[in-house]
Order: sequence, then structure tokens, then C-alpha cells
Amino acid sequence: MSNPWEVAARQLQEQRADSAAVPAPRPGAGPEPVPAGPAAPWAVVDEHSGAAFARRFGRGVLWALVGALTLLGAKSVLIPKQASAPVQQAAPAQSGPAYPADEARAVAARYARAYLAWDEKTPETRAAMLAAVLPEGADTAAGWDGRGRQDVLAVEPGTVTPAAQQQARVRVDVLVRTPAPAPPKPGAPAAPAPPAYWVGLDVPVVQAGGRVVVTGSPGMVGVPASGPAAPEVTGPQADGPFSDQTTETVKTFFAAYAAGETETVAAPGAVVPPLPSGIVLVAVESWTADQGGGADRTGTARVTWQLGGARLEQSYRVRLTRVVSTSAQRWQVASVLGGSTT
Repeated sequence: MSNPWEVAARQLQEQRADSAAVPAPRPGAGPEPVPAGPAAPWAVVDEHSGAAFARRFGRGVLWALVGALTLLGAKSVLIPKQASAPVQQAAPAQSGPAYPADEARAVAARYARAYLAWDEKTPETRAAMLAAVLPEGADTAAGWDGRGRQDVLAVEPGTVTPAAQQQARVRVDVLVRTPAPAPPKPGAPAAPAPPAYWVGLDVPVVQAGGRVVVTGSPGMVGVPASGPAAPEVTGPQADGPFSDQTTETVKTFFAAYAAGETETVAAPGAVVPPLPSGIVLVAVESWTADQGGGADRTGTARVTWQLGGARLEQSYRVRLTRVVSTSAQRWQVASVLGGSTT
């Protein structure tokens, strides 16, 4: 079907062409004016041209935008916007200064030594020692009735358990012994002294005025008869040939170790303090070098010493280093540590 707008435009152009035609001029006559026809109110444009496509595309985009805005407006009316919940900010952790555990152990150990040591002949000695670690005005008798005698041989402070209001509880293990009673009459043999034993003491302390002091009464607690089961530890693989090669080196070192002459057998630059006098080497029972390589090797030695009329077998971790000179090379001890921990 023909486009009516194109048909109308062609008809208008034909009318303008007919009205523009004039008869040939007569001789001697001037040219007659050509009446101007009315201008066409539109022009024919090819439907396949870029301008037509641009107009249609622009109208499509405009209507799409209008539709989107309409949908958004309808959504805001039909579905009200919900207020988002405020984000809870985590409160910063309140981190104060750590409890003075070292000072607490020292104060509790001093208190335990004074608390469990007494002598009815010199009660003022115990009172003065307790006053140094008690609050001002505290009772320096600390529950003692003023009778008997007991000696403290050793004190071992342990775990500090902090509590509220700057308080803490300190565990202290104390080795005590009661002296042998006096003979019933002059010249009679003295009775043997009772054996020493360990007793646990829970000491309450508090931090006040920049110091730690004992507050309140302590309590005696039991000491476990044995420790927990130890886990199985896998040791390093042994190097048999290297162990045989260096056995004499290790034996020579431990002989010098007991004699106080380690500087003659230790590696250059190594500092190995000698053992105290009175310790005698009985034997190097075994030497086992670990698998490895390089100029530094480590192994375990089991050594028997004699001291105090008895023999003790002990373990050492020994590190050897290879020393090279212009004419030869040899292995020498660079360090020695007690125990078998690898």
C-alpha cells in the first residue's frame, strides 16, 4: 500500500511544476514575473535513512526511561522503605596492666618461709619476717601459738591465680623438717631427726599502693605424690659409624670436664665451664650420635659420676664441631647441655 503522505507530496510537487511553466516571451516584450508558489510544509524523507532511525531510537529510549521512573515511583508508594537496623559496634576490650605475677611469687615465697618456720626460743624473728610482707598493723603471730620448732629447708613458688579486686592466690611448695628431740637425759644418744617433707601452701595476696602484700590467712594443701604421665617422645635416628668414630673424643672430653680442664679439649672459641671439684668420672656408659651431616653434629651421652659417696647416671646432649688444620682435621666438643631433650 502506498504511503498517503508520499502521494500527497508528489501531487504538490506536480502542481508547483505546472504553475511554474510560462509561455515563450513575445518579441520585444519583457519577461513576465513568475508567481512564487507556496512552499511545501514537509519534505519526503527515506524511511531507511539514519535520521529516521535515530528519531525512532530516541523516542524508544525516552519512553523506556519514563516507564522505569513510573515503576520506581509505584514501588516507593506500595512498598515503604524499611529503616535499616543500626550496626552494633563491638565494644573495645578493656585491657589493663597484667597482674604482677613475679612480685606476687616473691612475696608469697618470703611469707611461706617465715610462716612455716618457728622457734619458741626466738619468736621475734618470725614476727619480723612476717611484718615485711603483711599490711601495716596486721597480726604478725599469724595464727602461731608460740610453741615448738620447725625448720624450712626450701621454698618453691608456683602458679599465680588472679582474682577480683587486684587479689590473687599463689601456690607455694615448702620443704620442712622438725628437728630431732633433745635426749631425755645428759649423755643419752639423740633420737634421729624426722624426715623432711613437702607441704603446699596457698597464699592470698593483693596489690595495693604499688606493692603486693599478703592479706588474709593462708591454707596448707597436699602435694601430689607423682606427676602426670609423660607423652611418648620419638628420638632422632642414630648414626652408628659416626658414633664409633667419635666415642673416644667424647670420653676424653668428660674426663677433662670432671678434672676442670675443658679448655684443652673444647673446640676453639667454645666456653664450657668445668664441673665443681669433688665430682669424679666413673664412665661414659654410651655415646650415640644423631643422623646428620655437615661440620656440626649432635648426640646423646650417658655418663656415671661419683659424688657424696654415691654414683649417679646422667644424660647430656653434646654438640661436636669439625676442626680443620693445615695437616689434619678432628672433631671437638663445642657445647654440652644436661638432659636428653633434643
